[in-house]
This record gives sequence, C-alpha cells and structure tokens, in this order.
Amino acid sequence: MKRLDPNLLLALSTAFPLALLVATAALFGVPGTWIRNLLIVVLCTGGFVLLNPVLLKAMKITPRPPLIHPDAPGTAVWAGLFPLMIIVAAAVPVFWPGHDYGLLVVIASVWFAATVESAIKAIRAR
Repeated sequence: MKRLDPNLLLALSTAFPLALLVATAALFGVPGTWIRNLLIVVLCTGGFVLLNPVLLKAMKITPRPPLIHPDAPGTAVWAGLFPLMIIVAAAVPVFWPGHDYGLLVVIASVWFAATVESAIKAIRAR
C-alpha cells in the first residue's frame, strides 16, 4: 500500500472519538452500562455495514459513493464533521453526568458505520 485512502483515515479518525464516547458514557453515565455500550457499538456498526447494502438493493436505491472523492476536495471537509460530532457527543456525559447515554452511543455508532462503509467502498473501488 503506497498511501492510505482518505476514507480509511476518516474511519480511523472516527473510531477514536467513538471510543472516547463509550469511555465518557461509562465514567459519567449510569454505572454498569459499559458492557452494554460496547455491545451497542459492535452490533450497530456491524449491522449497518452488513445490512445497509441489502436494504439499498431491496429498496432499489442506487448505492452511494464513498464519502471522500479525490475529484471533489470539499468532501473531505464535510466528512470531517463525523469525528467532530462524535467528539461533541463524547463531551455530553462530562457536562451532564448521571444519565443513560445508550441512544447517544447508537447514533455515534451509525455515524462510525457510515465511515466504515465508505472506507470499504473506496478500497473495493481501487
């Protein structure tokens, strides 16, 4: 591999804020939910990546291209909002502790899954 694909870098840079979100939800959220939050991440991400192509085909929707295109440099800036929004979501349990943040973890997992799906599409397109 001569260079890393920008979509793969986006997926990696989204994974770290997702891990931060799970950590802050475990530390500042309801006690004992860290295992559930990890399962949410794995199931939602895996489910989205595996079932989204099947659903798009069943609904006869044309598959979306990867999030970052070399022909359109502005897509990298817009795709950078995925990690930024998950970092903002990771700050929520710090400022409002004591709540259950399972829904926030689900939303962030779907955002992460969108970047993983984009990386898979970009790698397959080579």
